[in-house]
Amino acid sequence: MTSLRTLGSSDLQVFPLSLGGNVFGWTADEETSFAVLDAYAAAGGNFVDTADSYTAWIEGNQGGESETIIGKWVRARGNRDDVVIATKVSQHPEYQGLSAANIKAAADASLRRLDTDHIDLYYTHFDQPEVPVEEIIGALDELVKAGKVRHIAASNISPERLKASLDFSDREGLARYVALQPHYNLVSRDTYEGPLQDLAAEEGLSAVPYFSLAAGFLTGKYRPGTTVDSARAGRAQGYADSERGQKVLAALDEIAAAHDAPVATVALAWLAAQPTITAPIASARTVEQLPALLAAADLKLTDKEVASLTEASA
Repeated sequence: MTSLRTLGSSDLQVFPLSLGGNVFGWTADEETSFAVLDAYAAAGGNFVDTADSYTAWIEGNQGGESETIIGKWVRARGNRDDVVIATKVSQHPEYQGLSAANIKAAADASLRRLDTDHIDLYYTHFDQPEVPVEEIIGALDELVKAGKVRHIAASNISPERLKASLDFSDREGLARYVALQPHYNLVSRDTYEGPLQDLAAEEGLSAVPYFSLAAGFLTGKYRPGTTVDSARAGRAQGYADSERGQKVLAALDEIAAAHDAPVATVALAWLAAQPTITAPIASARTVEQLPALLAAADLKLTDKEVASLTEASA
């Protein structure tokens, strides 16, 4: 049985692979989404990530489709206490931004869609530097005090703004960010490595990276000259055609062969081995895609293998 990990300074115990909900209501319909969620839970998974804006980018969608599916699933399975639900605020078409009023209204809308009385982990999705951290943290703290949110977190935020937020929470004795969701994977390391990762380590924050598989590129199915039928193929193919991408694939192929493991499993295991990382996020469109993701929770790479991948992706 894979052991759960503590998320930052919170009391949340999470599976070391978070299931991304960005595909629910997009490339996975409700029935398929339920099947993926069932298989994830059956394997011991308990950490589901979504956002109020998923999947507003699809024609005919309003945003909130992913939350609605997760809410229906939790209600149908009667497992609310067993699932750590993370969602985000600032990007829903009707609830844009991080003003105090918007944060509170968006949270209530998310609670309705999720069909629950509390959100376990509530992220600011994209920081808005023009809104004072005092206003953002103040609103989030009110949600925590009201019992609507258990813990708060930040995504897509600069080290300066993150530090200012943490300092304000400490100074005023308000709710404090426990986790960070950065864009981070083997072929996108610049955003997180450096000041942001150093700050997370210093302040005891857990990192829960998104795009862990680089839009599918790190599954190994995108190769130079190949065509893959996927909604995210354009971005992934860009990595495949780059020199860096090919070096990373070569290193992944070698290590995957040594462990008799899928390439995606190795890519996620590299991420999990990095400082501050608690649970990479990865999504599965189908139940068949899930085992390669789940296997990363138990694959321990050697120091040499981690170094080899780090070097290939430099």
